[in-house]
Amino acid sequence: MSTIPAERDETKFEDFKAPYTAHQARMEAERCLYCEDAPCVKACPTSIDVPQFIRKITSGNLWGSARTIFSANILGMSCSRVCPVETSCVAACVHNEQAVAPIQIGRLQRFVTDHAYESGWRYFEAGGSSGKSVALVGGGPASLAAAHELRRKGHACTIYEKRRMLGGLNTTGIAPYKLRADRATEEVEWVLGIGGVDIETSTALGEDVSLEELEMKHDAVFIGIGLGEDTFLSVTNEHLEGVHGAVEFIERIKLGRVDLDGVGRALVIGGGNTALDAVRELVGLGLDDVRLVYRGREEVKPGYAHEWEAAKMEGVRAHWQTQPIDYRGEGRVSGLRCVRTDEKKRAIDGSERTLDADLILLALGQETLGSLVASAEGIEIDGGCVRIDDNGATGRPGVFAGGDCTNGGKEVVNAAFEGKRAAEAIDRYLMGEK
Repeated sequence: MSTIPAERDETKFEDFKAPYTAHQARMEAERCLYCEDAPCVKACPTSIDVPQFIRKITSGNLWGSARTIFSANILGMSCSRVCPVETSCVAACVHNEQAVAPIQIGRLQRFVTDHAYESGWRYFEAGGSSGKSVALVGGGPASLAAAHELRRKGHACTIYEKRRMLGGLNTTGIAPYKLRADRATEEVEWVLGIGGVDIETSTALGEDVSLEELEMKHDAVFIGIGLGEDTFLSVTNEHLEGVHGAVEFIERIKLGRVDLDGVGRALVIGGGNTALDAVRELVGLGLDDVRLVYRGREEVKPGYAHEWEAAKMEGVRAHWQTQPIDYRGEGRVSGLRCVRTDEKKRAIDGSERTLDADLILLALGQETLGSLVASAEGIEIDGGCVRIDDNGATGRPGVFAGGDCTNGGKEVVNAAFEGKRAAEAIDRYLMGEK
């Protein structure tokens, strides 16, 4: 696998949430009420036993605390950094109902999982060989979680990844103030340390290998191909220098360098979490004038409220109810033509204006990749995503799926859950169980 370059812009960023010291973690853990039927557990897609792992911190049993986390979510290290806990486990904490600060579950999870990594602790071994093998298409969180669980059950695994490195968006797309690329690849190595997982990089489904070829070579297939390229506006001047997809631009920050010479004003089009990450990263790279452009009102944007609050604190401003229609510029972009929108996001006649910009990032979503398997008998595509049942199975026998290619783009923790769930279903399928 390819290594992460040492010279890359993401190293300029500090952690937005600083790690706890041992004393801080102990003090925070002792505030927990260790609820029965805890709502924080229900709020976690992977159902980590939060009260149990926190209680073990107070007793000094960090080894057992980490085991509790990894038993539920093998990607517990990255999830401790990137999960939007403000909308899940922390939001569900009963302290919120008592006008008391909620337990900082994510930071406690990070303290424990970081300690486990630094101590070299390992918790799981591969099961005895079943004589069966599984192909996992895509090397992101869903496939990694699935592969680890399948190895515990004794099935041989091969991951087929179109890039030269594994990790998916954990490696290439997560904001560096949450998770750096080298930390993501460290997790990949730790997860695959269970052994018995072969890696085939630079191998793209539909180009280098077909689904039918994988079915002939393996006993089951898991599809975890994620999402595709950035979505663009499809307007006449989109070729101008200085217009980029946000996901592609963030990848350049994480894996290399971006050239911001001559850039004084930047716009990011979109209102989702990628857009919010992008504006904060541009500020972190030293730009003073960074603005969000969204066609709806502030209160209905799809991005998380806590992320937007952080962006505002860092100096980001926004143009709400503003619809882009084209770019201005000769060779390089110099502005964005827009119109105002009404409450229903409809263009208002006579409201056209131009926003000056030297750099424009588009965070309008990514292409779905269901078309790569749409022609396969039994596989259904819904809105560009692969349709699966409650166990991650497609309508084609022996073919399962999970992660962004099925859910349209959710969190890492969702991918971890879906990958493990599918692995359990694959195991039952391979063993002839219902």
